Amino acid sequence: MYPKYDFAGQVALITGAASGMGRVTAKAFALAGAAVILVDRDELALQKVAAEIVDAGGKAVTVAGDVADEGVAKTAVTRAVSTFGRLDMAYNNAGVLGPMCPMMEETGEGYDAVNAVNLRGVWTFMKHELIQMKKQGSGAIVNCSSLGGLVGLPGRAAYHATKHGVIGLTKSAALDVAADGIRVNAICPGCIDTPMGDGIEPEAMKNFLKEQPIGRAGRPEEIASAVLWLCSAAASFVLGVALPVDGGFTAH
Repeated sequence: MYPKYDFAGQVALITGAASGMGRVTAKAFALAGAAVILVDRDELALQKVAAEIVDAGGKAVTVAGDVADEGVAKTAVTRAVSTFGRLDMAYNNAGVLGPMCPMMEETGEGYDAVNAVNLRGVWTFMKHELIQMKKQGSGAIVNCSSLGGLVGLPGRAAYHATKHGVIGLTKSAALDVAADGIRVNAICPGCIDTPMGDGIEPEAMKNFLKEQPIGRAGRPEEIASAVLWLCSAAASFVLGVALPVDGGFTAH
């Protein structure tokens, strides 16, 4: 289902690569010829994804760790450069949903845990990706926000706050490096059929999908297609955007 992109000789870094949208997008980059750096805290699942890519003829290395740890981000970028010589693209995808409850019932610990992955994790990786890309004078980054970065929904204050923050980070960083040959954008997925969605109660999911005019959950491959396009030369004049990939949810 992917358009034909030629990323041969290029290197892509993907966080949250062990499952869901990250896993599918990493495979899509590899299928298009890119070498991939896979990052996730689930080391066993990460190794499985890497093996699948290598068995299919691709190139993949893994870095296991917490995306909120700046040392992990620095290690991942360093690994990309030491192994493949450069870093051309990044999809900062790692995210967690966190507990769903009224804001008054959220805890500071819960808020900090969601923020650490969803917002600090994007900031940490983007910082080190941009340091390398600025040296090269080229690069493209896609950060994963959410339709929750564009609207508010009850019971998800911490999650939505972090996803709004990702859009702010994206726009500011895009302006920081626009003149350096680097493009930074964000995608805002709607309800996608991934393991993260398994944490949502069936009735809540049913009601949510009623608000997604296309009438179904999205597929991870549809997110991967948007990420690859934003990283490709086809999107060379696109930067600082928060692109909804949501089946029409935010159109009404």
